[in-house]
Amino acid sequence: MRKRIIALLGAIVAAGGIWAMNSSLLAGAAERKPMLIAHRGLGQTFSPVGIGNDTCTAERIYPPEHPHLENTIEGFRAAFAAGADIVELDVHPTTDGDFAVFHDWTVDCRTDGKGVTREKSLKDLKGLDIGYGYTADGGKTFPFRGKGVGQMPSLGEVLATFPDKRFLINIKSDDIAEGRLLARMIGTLPPERQKLIMVYGGGKAIDAYRTALPDAVVLGTDRVVPCLMRYAALGWSGYVPEDCRKTLFMLPANYAPFAWGFPNRLSQRLDANGSTLVILGDNDGSRHSAGVDDTATFRKLPARFDGAIWTNRVDRIGAAVAASK
Repeated sequence: MRKRIIALLGAIVAAGGIWAMNSSLLAGAAERKPMLIAHRGLGQTFSPVGIGNDTCTAERIYPPEHPHLENTIEGFRAAFAAGADIVELDVHPTTDGDFAVFHDWTVDCRTDGKGVTREKSLKDLKGLDIGYGYTADGGKTFPFRGKGVGQMPSLGEVLATFPDKRFLINIKSDDIAEGRLLARMIGTLPPERQKLIMVYGGGKAIDAYRTALPDAVVLGTDRVVPCLMRYAALGWSGYVPEDCRKTLFMLPANYAPFAWGFPNRLSQRLDANGSTLVILGDNDGSRHSAGVDDTATFRKLPARFDGAIWTNRVDRIGAAVAASK
């Protein structure tokens, strides 16, 4: 009986220690407001129901509430004006050695052109109407047709237009040459400017980028699951696994409360290891990049949260975040 009592007391003490190490109640007040990551800047959103790899999302947008298109200079400008701290964008290499800022692997869905994006020159891509394919009523009307000619920017144009802003660049391929090319471009920037650039993607392209710029903040998407699994197993101790260091630690909002130390203990641990905690929208099993896209979802986050928030509608939640501190 005595041994059982001692074992029970030991278990209680251990549980109390783990609670103390992971409770945000003992972590101190948040010292900053949450950062906002505007996914593709400010653009048109769409229904995520039934989305697959080949779904043309431009054909299923919601009725437009603003005039901006994703991955454009004006869309980025609007996102920063609405409160974005970081803008996420997508790049593809062009046949003339540049990078075009555009999401899709082909131009068929959004534009009046045809073919693989990376098989075109920047000049050819700039001749396309990137608003051509958008419709909210099944093709009866096309509210952005004719308004997107020449609006596909190069990465260089974006960085020159916003020299003091932070960007998260998505490499879309597994191409080693693309990773090296992007690293050469970013590597020519002044060191202080390089610190404002983060890059993410999967496979060999990201590995090549990380090798060329070892001090860069990089999220290899193939590291996400190992990072989360190892943290789930070891995070109770305060340990941050190697896969979770110098990267973005992305958590769906409905899973986040179960992460060791969430919110502020976790945020502090990641900060100490060069990483940033990023909260996505709820994981509903779809392939859509869910975000915190309305004030109701934002209000579900802890009041003391000071990580980063991924959103497709920075125009909706920017004011709420600004008022949170």
